[in-house]
Amino acid sequence: MYGDTLYFYEEILLLALKDEAGVTSVAYIEQSIAGALLAELILAGRIALSEDKKKTVTVVKADPMGDAVIDSAFDMIKGDKKSRKLNDWVSRIAAISDLFHTAAGQLCARGILKADQDKILLFFTRRIYPEINPIPENKLIDRLRLAIFSDSREIDPRTTVLISLTQGIDLLRLTFGAKEVKARKARIEAIINGEIAGNAIREVIEACNMAAVMTVMVAVIIPTVVT
Repeated sequence: MYGDTLYFYEEILLLALKDEAGVTSVAYIEQSIAGALLAELILAGRIALSEDKKKTVTVVKADPMGDAVIDSAFDMIKGDKKSRKLNDWVSRIAAISDLFHTAAGQLCARGILKADQDKILLFFTRRIYPEINPIPENKLIDRLRLAIFSDSREIDPRTTVLISLTQGIDLLRLTFGAKEVKARKARIEAIINGEIAGNAIREVIEACNMAAVMTVMVAVIIPTVVT
């Protein structure tokens, strides 16, 4: 759908994975992916949140996105007979079997990561995803750097939402350093709060921000998903 542009969950993974080791530096990565998938569906106009405090998810447009990971989550939402809140969907999507590995596999298919294995304590093996093409991540970091460390008011909606997602799970600090991010706190908050976005996209950004907030809440509480 987006050509060379990565989906939110792919961008989250690129920033979260250690380039050479191929392992994630973020706790609760599945919840982070789930939040990114929901934000993608919101931004694409496939789902919307109710305006009340419950933040119930409703399907607006049933057309698939054309990405296996996103559509797997979307199929869950479309096929569910209950009206569920956003945080419920973060939990349920995060519990999809092998979500992290399936998501990483998409970046492998793009030729950005490589699927491999290493050993822990000589006996146990784990799947790892070292980076083999650094160009997409470098472009991603440059995009974030330009938005955060400049005073430009021209920030595209996808970058705005991505900053919200990455700030919520502390990826900005890991990417740019705690001191640098702290110095730009006011700028980051202005971006996340939609102060730099146009009116047409502000409500969508707010909904995506809610997905980011729920991601952090679910990761901390780690609720049990009950079918």
